[in-house]
Amino acid sequence: MREYSAPATQAVDEDENMADIVWANAERFGDVVSFRRQVDGSWLDVTAREFAAQVLAVAKGLISAGIGKGDRVGLMSKTRYEWTLIDFAIWAAGGVTVPIYDTSSAEQVHWILADSGAKAVFVETAEHHATLGEHRGKLENLEHAWQIEGSGGAIEELTAAGDGLGDEEAHNRRTSVGSDELATIVYTSGTTGRPKGVELTHYNLLAEVRADIDAFPQLMEQGNSLLIFLPLAHILARAIAITALTARVTLGHTADVKDLVADLGTFRPTFVVAVPRVFEKVYNNAKLKAHSEGKGKIFDAAEATAVAYSQARDAGSVGLGLRLKHAVFDKLVFAKLRAALGGRCKAAVSGGAPLGGRLAHFFRGVGVPVFEGYGLTETSAAACVNTENAFKVGTVGKPVAGTSVRVAEDGEVLLKGDVVFGGYWNNPDATRESLEDGWFHTGDLGELDGEGFLRITGRKKEIIVTAGGKNVAPSGLEDRMKANPLISQAMVVGDQRPFIGVLVTIDEEFFPTWKSQHGKPEGTTVADLAEDTDLRATVQQAVDEANKAVSHAEAIKKFTILPNDFSEAGGEITPSLKLKRNVVSKNHAGAIEALYDK
Repeated sequence: MREYSAPATQAVDEDENMADIVWANAERFGDVVSFRRQVDGSWLDVTAREFAAQVLAVAKGLISAGIGKGDRVGLMSKTRYEWTLIDFAIWAAGGVTVPIYDTSSAEQVHWILADSGAKAVFVETAEHHATLGEHRGKLENLEHAWQIEGSGGAIEELTAAGDGLGDEEAHNRRTSVGSDELATIVYTSGTTGRPKGVELTHYNLLAEVRADIDAFPQLMEQGNSLLIFLPLAHILARAIAITALTARVTLGHTADVKDLVADLGTFRPTFVVAVPRVFEKVYNNAKLKAHSEGKGKIFDAAEATAVAYSQARDAGSVGLGLRLKHAVFDKLVFAKLRAALGGRCKAAVSGGAPLGGRLAHFFRGVGVPVFEGYGLTETSAAACVNTENAFKVGTVGKPVAGTSVRVAEDGEVLLKGDVVFGGYWNNPDATRESLEDGWFHTGDLGELDGEGFLRITGRKKEIIVTAGGKNVAPSGLEDRMKANPLISQAMVVGDQRPFIGVLVTIDEEFFPTWKSQHGKPEGTTVADLAEDTDLRATVQQAVDEANKAVSHAEAIKKFTILPNDFSEAGGEITPSLKLKRNVVSKNHAGAIEALYDK
């Protein structure tokens, strides 16, 4: 199949905008708990009516400060309650939100604020304020910089500043914005070159929200709860959070992943949204704990049972013996895994990168199905997603409502529909290159099956062509390698080379356990053991497992173990954990050359 379309189920009217969500909830469901906000270690309820009042107060402050309709306002902060509050306040004031990752460098902050022509910016901390200060004098359009934290912070300051503005005047501003107007400019995290500003309208975001509610009727039910811990500057987390708010699902925020397990235990979400690396960590930590406590054989048997159980469900029949084994391991192992997610988590949503079939089968077998989806910033988050009623492991699901998928002759995935952006801010050349007759050229390679499920097979620009002329998609090999708990990152190389090689980094959390299991001195580092026979044997097992999925010509022949993991600080991965292959290749050029010199 070359093309598949999903009809829209709910129209977006021309006079709608994102801020309407807040007042629709407040007016009809004012006592519903929209948020639980963490204050001094306790979760405090915020009703829909209270949230609307706070959004209006901040919006009035923005209007009083001179923020006009269409003005761009930067928002640089970790994931927290105020992020969502400010986002909706900007929309209520008629402004355009420009998210900035809290980990961005001074140069990145300057580029985004300068390119967007931001009139104001919110920063979270004094440190962020200092980062902004390095370039503030060069930002001609920037009139205001509000800091969220600290005494008399941004919320209090703006609430006080807008106190003299009438509610009616503020509501007139809010209702003057139509669905075809710009809602946000989201700068891609940029695996190559400068980030591009993706223009998303209120129409795009409302279409995404309605498609997500249509896709997940059981998850998006009033009374359910969602804990957001991914950066809200990433379109995936932001779109799901807005969808949950619209559906009157109670939202919580947590910024520090180190506190995630504790926060999951106290917040007890109904579902979570994460990138694959988070699910890999949950799996790896559970396996690590079991093996370190001498229960490794039980865990491994439970893992095999979970995978087999999920695979049998796909095949249409789960035998009695497998059902009995599954019931036993459910009490011994699976219930503990679900408890680690808070005890009430009945599903998860994954995006941003491929999840991998084995991990998907594992979590579904445990009782927490992970609905893998696919989309880009340019598609307002999900363009395709597996759902409760249409789920096929190994795919990224069918198109969401109002979206069409086409696979071009060269295998590139093209997308068209209500969620697809209209262009890049200040970048007509990039817009022309990416959009053709309304079809967005994603740069990803994929296949559509007869039922309309999309399978992503690689990235067009990342395809490696060996010296022998063999085309190799690196992502599949890398994902299979990372299923091994010892492997943190893997980057396949070999373009115009005689064979495929891979750079490997070691998981810092699992490494001490591995050393203990293999009798290595406690203080030894990865660098000390890079040529160690046992360590290389374990990595070779991961390579062998990955190679099972490809032909001999595509298989990894050699690997090298790097002394340190790839990092965002080093510019080697994006905030959404995507590899910056050009940076890694440059930083480790010597290691790559050594693979082919041996």
